Amino acid sequence: MRVAVTSDDPALHFDSDGQAGRRQGELVFRIAHISDLHCGSPYFVPDLMERAIMEINELQPEIVVCSGDLTAFGFKPEYAEAKTYLDRLECRELVVVPGNHDSRNVGYIHFQEFFGERNPVVHVNGVSVVAVDSTEPDLDHGHIGRSRYPWIQEQFSQDADFRIFVLHHHLLPVPGTGRERNIVYDAGDTLEALQRARVNLVLSGHKHVPYAWRLENIFVVNAGTVSTLRLRGNTRPCYNLIEIEGRHVDVWRKYPYHDQERIIQFSADTLEFEKYTTRIEGEVTSKQ
Repeated sequence: MRVAVTSDDPALHFDSDGQAGRRQGELVFRIAHISDLHCGSPYFVPDLMERAIMEINELQPEIVVCSGDLTAFGFKPEYAEAKTYLDRLECRELVVVPGNHDSRNVGYIHFQEFFGERNPVVHVNGVSVVAVDSTEPDLDHGHIGRSRYPWIQEQFSQDADFRIFVLHHHLLPVPGTGRERNIVYDAGDTLEALQRARVNLVLSGHKHVPYAWRLENIFVVNAGTVSTLRLRGNTRPCYNLIEIEGRHVDVWRKYPYHDQERIIQFSADTLEFEKYTTRIEGEVTSKQ
């Protein structure tokens, strides 16, 4: 599916290559987004993780985001295994948050031991990334909480060209993932807080299905599972690559050992966008 939101300004449109907001010679700021490793699961495939690490290091991203579910059950040996993988990623900043599987069995204690802060904040070359722990111990649903809305807005108050919010759980229902049970309980209030904070992009995982939306002035992008065979429908293990060039943003779905395909592209200024999700929808939708 290709969706375009057009601007009243004729000078602000996608060119023949489908690109908007780019300037000749502008540097590309890359962010690799991986999610749902599930180390310790019988469905975890080490070769997929090894390949993803190699590919990501070749891309030389400034930031790598890991949006949770590093483990299967939150046990310490699973965290230790995840740590050995993530330590091999070559990037300026590694941003990691726990997922619902990581908070099982008091696993959040081990998360802090191996990865430190559960709500990390980084600022790199005009890009601000604020990440929060959306988990509840031993529960699958997500929650942010009104006490954290002012804190989120404060973290984003620093001057920035581009603002990214990271959490494990999804703020919007993901197509093809069945009955909705695990969305962030206070998703509406959280989205309103992100609007006030002038967030450009939200990154999440949890459902193992990549997808993208535009809601008001915010783009929301979900990642699949990078290294397991816990797959919905005919989806494949994958991770996302975000490329920011000027005010133009591309998001790619990349398959370890295989190729890539664009999920969405948009202008951070005009909010024009095109998204390419027909294939994803076909992978998780019955043809009957």
